[in-house]
Amino acid sequence: MNYELNMDHRVVITGLGIWSCIGTTKEEVAESLRAGRVGIGNDPDRLAYGYQSDLTGIVPEPELKPLLHRRLRAGLSQEAAYAFMASKEAFEQAGMDEEYLLRNEVGVIFGNDSSSKPVIETDRMLVQRPDTALLGSGLIFQSMNSTVNMNLSSIFHLRGVNFTVSAACASGSHSVGLGYLLIKQGLQDTVLCGGAQEVNQFAMASFDALGAFSKRVGEPLRAARPFDRDRDGLVPSGGAAALVLEDYDHAVQRGAAILAEVAGYGFSSNGGGISQPSDDGSYTAMMRAMEMAGVTSSDIDYVNAHATGTPQGDTFEALALDRIFHGQRALISSTKGMTGHECWMAGASELVYCTLMMQHGFVAPNVNFENPDEASAPLNIATKTVEMPLNIVLSNSFGFGGTNSAVVLRRGEFLRKGE
Repeated sequence: MNYELNMDHRVVITGLGIWSCIGTTKEEVAESLRAGRVGIGNDPDRLAYGYQSDLTGIVPEPELKPLLHRRLRAGLSQEAAYAFMASKEAFEQAGMDEEYLLRNEVGVIFGNDSSSKPVIETDRMLVQRPDTALLGSGLIFQSMNSTVNMNLSSIFHLRGVNFTVSAACASGSHSVGLGYLLIKQGLQDTVLCGGAQEVNQFAMASFDALGAFSKRVGEPLRAARPFDRDRDGLVPSGGAAALVLEDYDHAVQRGAAILAEVAGYGFSSNGGGISQPSDDGSYTAMMRAMEMAGVTSSDIDYVNAHATGTPQGDTFEALALDRIFHGQRALISSTKGMTGHECWMAGASELVYCTLMMQHGFVAPNVNFENPDEASAPLNIATKTVEMPLNIVLSNSFGFGGTNSAVVLRRGEFLRKGE
């Protein structure tokens, strides 16, 4: 492509893919979101490994043998396998088959911040038999933090931008934001963006050690309680989400269906304690996203909150949301009551969820929100599914280290009416 540096390009979504605990297709996930269906359960392997809480999102393992040659499967970590399934679905919806991908430059930016299982497996193998020659080549490609990108680039013949975003629980959102900026500047026509998160017991032991997880092990469907007064911690989860981002004119020229527009991206860093949330940081990211999109709080129909169910994190986000949306009509909910906290993938998966809600005309409920606390009481939280058209939505993602990301989406049909 010929690079044309300016900020006039509009960025749209032409493909979605999802592999999660509430469904492994867009159709299943849309039904789960509308029904308020929870995908959380108990994992006995976690208790055996020494966890305090065995709660987790129950994510099915994909059957890859019919889809990929053994040589390609060898380098796939768990999260990369999830990402392959999500990306395959996204490319199919975008109308980009293997021939298209071979003929056109497509980039890939994915959020991923760990690949624990192959690292631990490598160590165990060497302890048993101290000879690196026995390890084989697959483990190196599985254990690198860029495992998702390198595998997707090879499998789908992607020849554009190619890197991993490691930004804790904002990784997936930042990947979409960075893809958006590259296309907006004319540096890429198309970028596959997303996030992936492993769900094996090796990945989250250190989080469990912090006491960050809910202890409601006897009632997994009620364990994740974003914004609720009686929340006692998050529930870890994972899978993968993928979005095909494309230059608007490029998408129109090839006759692609436009699902939504990425209208704005905001970011900030708290600059404080490594695990300390900040209402100022959250506020800055949201305001920057809305300013870039050219919208105000009164234009927003729905906010997909980051709220994970931790006492501190939910409080600070609620304070920031109240500063911006107090007295406004925007409905607010956190889908993590259904999915648990999908960590590195969450920012991308929740953008998929928002796009599905816009397409199907509803707001998913903030399940298990029964009693507000002082911070969440002023918020316009949707406790049940609300059937309504959504034209402009805001999605938040915040992570350890003070990294904050917010993305504004505009509905595809709304975009075309306003051209």
